[in-house]
Amino acid sequence: MISTPRTPESPLVVRTEHLDPDAEAWIAERCAFAVAAPGDETFDGLADRIVGLVVRTYTDVDSTLLDRLPALRVVARAGVGVDNIDVAACRARGVEVVHTPDANTQAVVEYVTALLCDAIRPRLLLDSAVDADRWKAIRAEVCGERQMNEMTLGILGLGRIGRRIASVAGAIGFNVLYHDLIDIAEPARAGAEPVSMETLLSESDVLTIHVDGRASNRELIDAGTLRRLKPDAVLLNTSRGFVVRQDDLASWLAGRPEAQAILDVHAEEPFAADDPLIALPNAHLAPHLASRTRTAMANMSWVVRDLWRVLEGEPPHHPAPDPS
Repeated sequence: MISTPRTPESPLVVRTEHLDPDAEAWIAERCAFAVAAPGDETFDGLADRIVGLVVRTYTDVDSTLLDRLPALRVVARAGVGVDNIDVAACRARGVEVVHTPDANTQAVVEYVTALLCDAIRPRLLLDSAVDADRWKAIRAEVCGERQMNEMTLGILGLGRIGRRIASVAGAIGFNVLYHDLIDIAEPARAGAEPVSMETLLSESDVLTIHVDGRASNRELIDAGTLRRLKPDAVLLNTSRGFVVRQDDLASWLAGRPEAQAILDVHAEEPFAADDPLIALPNAHLAPHLASRTRTAMANMSWVVRDLWRVLEGEPPHHPAPDPS
């Protein structure tokens, strides 16, 4: 789809993945606008004119793509993480990168809270009547081993989402620990206690991962770190799939049937049929849903406002952080 340019000189903005209709209409009123993905004939035909590129998760903006876009001035990531964008290569070419850092925080926190309940409190809904004996049997079988106020939640990465989870978990009754590369002042810890990585791993009943995409976080959770977890620990990952070495996780889960892993993100998306985690009963795999609420999706789409600020010569409100 290509919109009608407002003037022959209108800047061309291309989106490669979904945008909220209202956000798309807003930017399309201000510039020439097209929908095309790298590799499409449409994209190839427009490449020399593209000044703004709007992407989500599955478009890689690397040097190869940048070399094809000589007029590019800004890349807008409709989302938080910029792992799929070579920010350094963009800035070396004078291309700004903008994102929406707080657009999906509420959605992810709600999702993680639901996962905590899934992991700790078994539930059963009846779709038909049962007799008295079956009723008693069900109530005897469906019983949580522990309450959340008897457990320790470890948070790896106390950023925007990690802090909100600390606040929610503390209100529920968890003892909350965290580990972060950054020294965080006490008022910003949301009641969580800072500890070493070693302590976080050894004391957490549930470990939830909320780290960024910096290179040092790749395969941060490997055989060595997994060995330090409790044998019945629950591992939640809603951050980045590449943080966890999946072969090591599969081996750890296979040897510890009381442990669980709930993964919303994966090293390869969609994950392959031969993924070693698929066959494990204590591995629970979701298709990257943590941020999927209509509100969060719309919030992320409004990155087009910052894109337009850059095209108008104004500084963006939310430039992407420089790579660490």
